[in-house]
Amino acid sequence: MISEDFKSMLNGKSVIRQLSEYATSRGAKIGYENVFDYSLGNPSVPTPKSFTDTMIKLLTKEDPMKLHGYSQSQGIPAVRAKHAEYLNKRFNMNYTGEHLFMTTGASGAIAHAVRAVTKPGDEVITIAPFFPEYVQYVNRTGAVLKPVSADTKTFQIDFDALKSAFNDKTAAVLINTPNNPSGAMYTAETLRTLSSLMYDMQKKFGHDIFLISDEPYREIVFDGQTAPYPAAYYDNTLTCYSYSKSLSIPGERIGYVAVNPRATDADIISVMCGQISRGIGHNCPPSIIQLAVSEVLGETADISVYETNMNILYDELTALGFEVVRPGGTFYIMPKALEADSVAFCNKAKEYDLILVPADSFGAPGFFRMAYCIDTEKVERSLIALRKFVSECYR
Repeated sequence: MISEDFKSMLNGKSVIRQLSEYATSRGAKIGYENVFDYSLGNPSVPTPKSFTDTMIKLLTKEDPMKLHGYSQSQGIPAVRAKHAEYLNKRFNMNYTGEHLFMTTGASGAIAHAVRAVTKPGDEVITIAPFFPEYVQYVNRTGAVLKPVSADTKTFQIDFDALKSAFNDKTAAVLINTPNNPSGAMYTAETLRTLSSLMYDMQKKFGHDIFLISDEPYREIVFDGQTAPYPAAYYDNTLTCYSYSKSLSIPGERIGYVAVNPRATDADIISVMCGQISRGIGHNCPPSIIQLAVSEVLGETADISVYETNMNILYDELTALGFEVVRPGGTFYIMPKALEADSVAFCNKAKEYDLILVPADSFGAPGFFRMAYCIDTEKVERSLIALRKFVSECYR
């Protein structure tokens, strides 16, 4: 007998994926260049040449067994050591290789991090809007995801709401900065306040409360800013990272968990993650990709196009009367819909071949998300459709 649990999930497919599939089918009819598909957050800039060159070098010069054999459960020791050295230099931390655990992207990192610090029945607080898959990442461990709405005027944390969400079952807080879907980047002030609150809550409830920091968009920040590093503010932090966005290699599925050396049991959490892998099948990300990323630490694809696209869309959306928080990073923007029902709003937009994602599943009803990781030329052409849509449906 098949699993009724997973069978039931077929009726709750990702809205993002459904819209992406619609855009593809619509493109087959009218030409995909005529579909303004803002659905899927798939990086649109080429992988940097340095990464490609590194892959070629490894394939032509390294021992095939080193490249294609299993790594240790925690990842290749030399790779983990390089990551520790890089993070220490960049963020003034004190990692060793033993604090790193290599994963299949940020999703694999979160899957391990949640299991490492929770037990069934625990609660994991997250800040809405949030990536919808957090529900699956957390709830399928036996813990429960508990969303708390952000301040929708800034998409920074609403600390009164957050404080009231803590209780004796709270095991962790899961944040995403810069944020998918809002594009908001938590400021240093926000992180200091969050840290102070979490220290207070640990003391109040008499047990560790971990911060799980999901940071795949760390490098994509705007206006010459640098994303503050949450682990620098709070000891019990597990940092979850992916190279999918910074290097434009989402299909390679590579990332890591970095355990703050000051965290409780910091010296064994990475080892624990190796044991967690035995139960969830995330064992040993590809050795060749581990080796390749370790040789290009600190490098990125040419991600400047995302800021260009953001500025074009932000200026146009505000000119058309949308309420929208200007993103501090990522390749997402999340305006307020022009009617209360964001699903209806996005369905109307489809008639203009504008593929927009209602933010209800992100925990932000009344808003919609645009993933502007598309060619700038297409962004500019989409403005004609956007103006027509707004004019004909809302003016």
